[in-house]
Amino acid sequence: MTRPFLQGQSDPTVQPVPASVVQKVDAADTTLQNPKWAVISLGSNLGNRLETLQGAVDALEDTPGVRVKAVSPVYETEPWGVAPGTQPSYFNAIVALKTTLPPSSLLERAHAIEEAFNRVRDERWAPRTLDVDIVAYADVTSDDPRLTLPHPRAHERAFVLAPWHDVDPQAQLPGRGTVADLLAAVTREGVEPRGDLELRLPE
Repeated sequence: MTRPFLQGQSDPTVQPVPASVVQKVDAADTTLQNPKWAVISLGSNLGNRLETLQGAVDALEDTPGVRVKAVSPVYETEPWGVAPGTQPSYFNAIVALKTTLPPSSLLERAHAIEEAFNRVRDERWAPRTLDVDIVAYADVTSDDPRLTLPHPRAHERAFVLAPWHDVDPQAQLPGRGTVADLLAAVTREGVEPRGDLELRLPE
């Protein structure tokens, strides 16, 4: 995950920004010294789901030592791990960012953002206002039970892999291979792109 993320283009008339320009912009960002790439998964199935995801994107950008670089399209996803029809569907998205925070501090910030949106952790697979999960952090691999990197189930979840592939078709999940190959190996059933919805990249 050392290559730059380039946001996917949904409008064919829009030309992608050359990598050289992206590198110059990043080099000019003196607020981050020696930053690392990280990939964050967002999900919500309670309340105003799109507004909540946008609020999470904005909160990440407002975090000292974090710069949001790309936001994926929105996907609507059937809840994971529960009987069909027992919970509202999720809106899911991926955020690619650069950060000088260590993984433990980024996790603390993720939990703080969840709590700001009234996330309740009373049972596994329960509906929630907001999930903020660290999917990958640079090339770091870790078995720490508090923060396993990369996310231990990311390789089998289309609602993570599909939006990540949209953001960066050449992405790799450390220790697992390319996101494209992983996505090809899982079912996309119950994971649908919502082309009518959009998350804004912070200005």
